Amino acid sequence: MRKVLLATFLGSAAALAVGSASANDELVKMSQNPKDWVMPTGDYANTRYSKLNQINAQNVGKLQVAWTFSTGVLRGHEGGPLIIGNMMYVHTPFPNKVYAIDLSQENKIVWKYEPKQDPNVIPVMCCDTVNRGLAYGDGKIFLHQADTTLVALDVKTGQVAWTAKNGDPSKGETGTSAPMVIKDKVLIGISGGEFGVQAHMSAYDIKTGKLAWRGYSEGPDNQILVDDKTTALGKPIGKDSSIKTWQGDQWKIGGGATWGWISYDPELNLVYYGSGNPSTWNPKQRPGDNKWSMTIWARNPDTGVAKWVYQMTPHDEWDYDGINEMILSDQSINGQPRKLLTHFDRNGLAYTMDRTNGELLVAEKYDPKVNWTSGVDMDKNSPTYGRPKVLDAASTDKAGEDHNVKGICPAALGTKDEQPAAYSPDTQLFYVPTNHVCMDYEPFKVSYTAGQPYVGATLSMYPPQGETHMGNFIAWDGKTGKIVWSNKEQFSVWSGALATAGGVVFYGTLEGYLKAVDAKTGKELYKFKTPSGIIGNVTTYENGGKQYVAVLSGVGGWAGIGLAAGLTDPTAGLGAVGGYAALSNYTALGGTLTVFSLPN
Repeated sequence: MRKVLLATFLGSAAALAVGSASANDELVKMSQNPKDWVMPTGDYANTRYSKLNQINAQNVGKLQVAWTFSTGVLRGHEGGPLIIGNMMYVHTPFPNKVYAIDLSQENKIVWKYEPKQDPNVIPVMCCDTVNRGLAYGDGKIFLHQADTTLVALDVKTGQVAWTAKNGDPSKGETGTSAPMVIKDKVLIGISGGEFGVQAHMSAYDIKTGKLAWRGYSEGPDNQILVDDKTTALGKPIGKDSSIKTWQGDQWKIGGGATWGWISYDPELNLVYYGSGNPSTWNPKQRPGDNKWSMTIWARNPDTGVAKWVYQMTPHDEWDYDGINEMILSDQSINGQPRKLLTHFDRNGLAYTMDRTNGELLVAEKYDPKVNWTSGVDMDKNSPTYGRPKVLDAASTDKAGEDHNVKGICPAALGTKDEQPAAYSPDTQLFYVPTNHVCMDYEPFKVSYTAGQPYVGATLSMYPPQGETHMGNFIAWDGKTGKIVWSNKEQFSVWSGALATAGGVVFYGTLEGYLKAVDAKTGKELYKFKTPSGIIGNVTTYENGGKQYVAVLSGVGGWAGIGLAAGLTDPTAGLGAVGGYAALSNYTALGGTLTVFSLPN
């Protein structure tokens, strides 16, 4: 019955200085203009920080709704719009509509793109029919459709310039992530870890759509694009580093999906992203470290070859996907200037690394309730350096198949999922939307069939023992690995954060509130209830001399899958339906863009 329930769910279901002339000059220049929002991440560094300060901590309480736009689509609305000059580009979940809206002509729809996709892709989309956004470059808008088609649309007309097929939905490969334009290429990952795909990061020529390179998450060296110079924690990874850690040919259905965010350092010419969980969720069926799932990758965008890797959760036993964003910042640690990468992993640990070479500097829990590990071995002389210390009481592998391990924190959706954090160079703090959720996890044996769910675990989710809230919005010091302040939320905070030069941080809640808090103290300064729960990312822009804040509402995603897909069994939605059952008391389905501004 457990397998039937699972199948039913799955079937329903600037801150960074830029000095390289070799990068995409047009896009680099555009991203430095705070009036626009030209990348899904705001900037290459993934800071989601805006220099706009017309809206600030003193006046944000006066915000009003300036205008709204209905997308005409239900299900979960992740990501956010692009703003380029007077034009705004809005995307939707499946069927992945794109609207081009002229902000200077009373928000007139200039063009609309609506692809014709086979609805059979919906049953193989894990965790709702979401799409995380669009990218711009070379006069084109790029969309990764649910059916894995990467589409280049003429920015002025919406006409299709080229398409490229990035995967095969019949095998469980789908498209949910936002592309990233880097130099003369469009980079895009792939979803499907719950279907046993061999996942990859792919780069396409921006003018023709021809595949330039593809780096897999697991497999032989020539497929994962590593060489004798590729390192992990300062040491060469060596030949066959991935396939040695899988049993037989298991790597061919190994997962390691790449549906998260992509960042880029033009000076180092390195692209950073994370790979997800290994397949199956039953750890007994895949002995070994299962490299390079659950890994931070630093690749050369020209060739795809990896300079360094770091596996956060070897032999994952809990579905602690490693796809969350890599935020790039330049800060000093112990008085020494460092080029940093900060990553808030699903496993509940926040990592600060030197992005030039992958040196591990900080690894600390960013929710005190995390209990599957006592921490990471930080002794560079230790044979287990860089590995988490797994506690037996939380080990689903040690307990074995058909044993229900209870009280594991965090739950499979992690202390943070894909909902992106923000970084402010003004405060040097990270602002992190988090899940405060634990789980029971029972693995069971499962067989692989292409295009069918390949999970092998039953889950239940709930708040930590003795508590009732399921989310926190926190400020984090990445240099010390400590929480500076924390605001409780009734449900997980599943929206992306926005930090601004006005000293304000914005985020959305699953009930549907847009909230503004003081960047230094966390004090709530403003909130407004939008038409549906917010799992989108907050963006800001300036038009006609006025600053605006925009957010997509439309409840769904993993946390809201019960509402989005009409599921009621508590164990459906990989355990999320029961955990978030009360959400239906606060919000309902509906896709709406809500735009705010100060009164005239």
